[in-house]
Amino acid sequence: MTEWLSAAEALDRLGLKPQTLYAYVSRGLLTARPDPDDSRRSLYRAREVEVLVERRRRSRRPSDVAVGAMAFGEPVLSSAITTVHAGRHWYRGRDAIALAETETLESVARLLRGGDGVTLKRSDRPAPPTEGSPLARAFLALAARAAQAPPALGQPVIARSAEAAVLLDIFADALVAETEPGPIHLRLARAWRLGPGLSPGGQGADLIRRTLVLLADHELNPSAFAARVAASTGASLAASALAGLAALSGPRHGGAPAALAQFRDEARRLGPGAAVAGRLTESRSLPGFGHPLYPEGDPRASALLLRFQAAKDLQALADLVRATTGQEPNIDFALVALCDHLEAPEGSALSLFAVARCAGWLAHALEQIQDGGLIRPRARYTGDIFDQDPAA
Repeated sequence: MTEWLSAAEALDRLGLKPQTLYAYVSRGLLTARPDPDDSRRSLYRAREVEVLVERRRRSRRPSDVAVGAMAFGEPVLSSAITTVHAGRHWYRGRDAIALAETETLESVARLLRGGDGVTLKRSDRPAPPTEGSPLARAFLALAARAAQAPPALGQPVIARSAEAAVLLDIFADALVAETEPGPIHLRLARAWRLGPGLSPGGQGADLIRRTLVLLADHELNPSAFAARVAASTGASLAASALAGLAALSGPRHGGAPAALAQFRDEARRLGPGAAVAGRLTESRSLPGFGHPLYPEGDPRASALLLRFQAAKDLQALADLVRATTGQEPNIDFALVALCDHLEAPEGSALSLFAVARCAGWLAHALEQIQDGGLIRPRARYTGDIFDQDPAA
């Protein structure tokens, strides 16, 4: 099958009117590019057309639509916070790649929240836990806050926004095991004692700042959805952030950097060619490469990797995967490459991911409390048959 289809071919396969085809492109369901032979026309990615064809063949019963929406499927709720469109991601209508040029995590967190909270942020933060890994300390800090915080439902909007701002600081305090003033990227840079030539106030800190902005939110990812589910019950913002962190801790979400590290070890031990070939032969994933929402490549990774030179072994692995499969490095690859470049402590990739994404969790929680009801889907029962007719 050819990789790209003309508009006429796509319309024929889908059975659509042209305006519907254009709507699919605007919603991010189809990728379009200019026809190299005629710039007035567009081509459409064939495999995405086939996915849509299969989706249209399925029953459109609500239960079937809901099942299909759970894994990179159709939207399941409305949000004004973040979207992926035209191969880039946007924070409240602003290009996240452009924001990473100038903004801090704190300013982007305020944008994601809708603009409130920074000026009312309290400074009386509790002393953070000092024992255990950074992630363990973050769990303890959020749990302690959640244990004594009142429900968010019913609180004034401005009070919730101020609490969200201080919670982001509490999370960062837990990662570095101390309470310090200043932007989060500088606090992380100081705590990590960056390698030679990467002073806490220089290039190293700026790379951390850019990374935090790029990772602050990413639409309705699993941890954001978990935070929204908790918030929909009226739980405190700390409890919602704790739900997000719990979801992030799973190997299929926040475990991506660790999976890439294992892949890297295989490449070092076996050679890049054997490591890639072995995974492809065994139908195993190539962690750190490709992304369902970015068929042309993850722009967050590209923006970050332009700023520093990845280690030779990682670069060789990226070149080989690109040549073999066409997949580009994603943000997980860039995150691991960055922490390697900074000589950051073990586990720093997950710490960066977690504190950045906490800004998104809190924004989603605030939006859910303000605009949404209780999130309570139904389950499709697949268990044993009833021992008697329930309708009798």
